[in-house]
Amino acid sequence: MKVDYIVVGLGLAGLAFIEQLEKNNKSYVVFEDNSQNSSSVAGGTYNPVILKRFTPVWNGHEQLEFAMPFYDQISSKLKYEFDTKFSTKKVFNSIGDENNWFAALDKPMLSIYMSPEISKDRIPGVIGDFGFGELKGTGRIDTKELIASYRSHLKTKDLLIERKFIHENLDLFEDRLIYDNLESKRIVFSEGFGLKLNPYFNYLPLNGTKGEIITIHAPELKIDFLLKSSVFVLPLGNDLYKVGATFNWTDKTLDPTKDGREELVEKLKKTISVPFEIVHQTAGIRPTVKDRRPLVGKHPKYPLLSVLNGLGTRGVMIAPTIAQNLFNHLENGEDLDKDIDIKRFES
Repeated sequence: MKVDYIVVGLGLAGLAFIEQLEKNNKSYVVFEDNSQNSSSVAGGTYNPVILKRFTPVWNGHEQLEFAMPFYDQISSKLKYEFDTKFSTKKVFNSIGDENNWFAALDKPMLSIYMSPEISKDRIPGVIGDFGFGELKGTGRIDTKELIASYRSHLKTKDLLIERKFIHENLDLFEDRLIYDNLESKRIVFSEGFGLKLNPYFNYLPLNGTKGEIITIHAPELKIDFLLKSSVFVLPLGNDLYKVGATFNWTDKTLDPTKDGREELVEKLKKTISVPFEIVHQTAGIRPTVKDRRPLVGKHPKYPLLSVLNGLGTRGVMIAPTIAQNLFNHLENGEDLDKDIDIKRFES
């Protein structure tokens, strides 16, 4: 069997690249063994403002402008609405937060999303003595349902191979690749934290960060927006809310932990004042990079091998743009954005 591309990994990065292949009528197969699940357990929110410092996300506005039509197109194709739009309210913890909010409003890109009005109104069940700042143009992609639906889509087309990709079984030639009974022109690795086990790209500085999220049932908490304090509280409907997330740089397991749950509960009790019950807890390893930029590009010695990884905490926003950049780089010779090109780590 001959294909144009083999894609390894079906998280947000792999999915976004596959969309480029379909759009450009390229043949492909996908390997996915469910060993990494950071995309499916993620909150899936999109927001171009870093609320800890009231600064713009790297290329955030441009990423959103490209990503929203991208997800609309997938929703139409798969006949499921993955995008839920809502505002985001930032809990101010001091007068200083309010002053910093107004200072950030002077930046043109931030003023598109940040409301100039500070809300001092009490929100039932929410602890917010210093008021709230509101962001417009934010929302959530249901990444778990998106990936599950896309998996089904690939299965119906017989394009999904559900088994572990064995890197040692890959034979490299000057103009093609051979893997078992497959012959391909190129291969793109989008393995998330699994990249650490990839002998071709494990030299890259990918440092996975474990994140845990709990789902709570809180019937007295009637909010229809994303609440952001030391944790986020994300409405799911039916009085259910996702609460997250933790950041653990040492634990590389996928198991939810008691420590993670207790950390989230402690922070949540400082954010809301109504009773809640934990109904679910999940964990995943975010593929993070020391300079907080993705890892994209060709292998320095084997140009038929490419990587698309390291999306970190904002994969929903980043994936569509960098997938298009990589495709145009491989097929049309377009330069990669220097911020994401893995050449920045070549000595």
